Amino acid sequence: MFSLTDILTEALGLILTWDRDLSEIVMLSLRVTLTAVVISCLIGLPLGAMVGAFRFPGRGVLTVLLNALMGLPPVVVGLVVYLMLSASGPLGVLQLLYTPTAMIIAQTILVTPIIAALTKQVVEDLHAEYREQFASLGVGAFDRIAALLWDARYSLLTVALAGFGRAVAEVGAVLIVGGNINHVTRVMTTTIALETSKGNLELALALGLLLLAIAVIVNALVMALRASAVRAAYA
Repeated sequence: MFSLTDILTEALGLILTWDRDLSEIVMLSLRVTLTAVVISCLIGLPLGAMVGAFRFPGRGVLTVLLNALMGLPPVVVGLVVYLMLSASGPLGVLQLLYTPTAMIIAQTILVTPIIAALTKQVVEDLHAEYREQFASLGVGAFDRIAALLWDARYSLLTVALAGFGRAVAEVGAVLIVGGNINHVTRVMTTTIALETSKGNLELALALGLLLLAIAVIVNALVMALRASAVRAAYA
């Protein structure tokens, strides 16, 4: 029976040696997560800005829906995507099930409501400051949204960061639609679950440490970018 110290030492050894299998798992995780976050931002940022900046019929319902979808159960999303992409499903002809693309679709569905709802709040608060200026200048809807998103860009980095955190930690949905297939759809979170169940705690812990390191590095980069922007603004 190995002690925690022995397991930690072995885990650090795996990270330092950085073998091909470990590299493959980490790189696939980052590719899937970053792709999903980028797509979610492309959808969620303008959607959230529109809901935050304008008043229109159904806005209250849409706001409630976005807030509710922030808590989507991952396994339910995974099941729905699975049914859509399975051979008997409406999108089965695309043969996307058990591929990284299916995992990206599932993560995008989970992350987009988070991006949109948080963006809505940021833009709504900002629009309250600029409403009169926009009205006096006759700024159109598209230009208004673009201006608000640009002015709130550093706050929206935190929004994207929240989406990244949600995506990179996902297990249930990507396990259902990806299948955790070795060298195909095996990512960090699903590998941690699998290796823990097999008793291979060294690899599970190594991936867990890498997952934490990635989260810390991404947070540090965002904070540094925001701090440099603040310094530039007051220079």
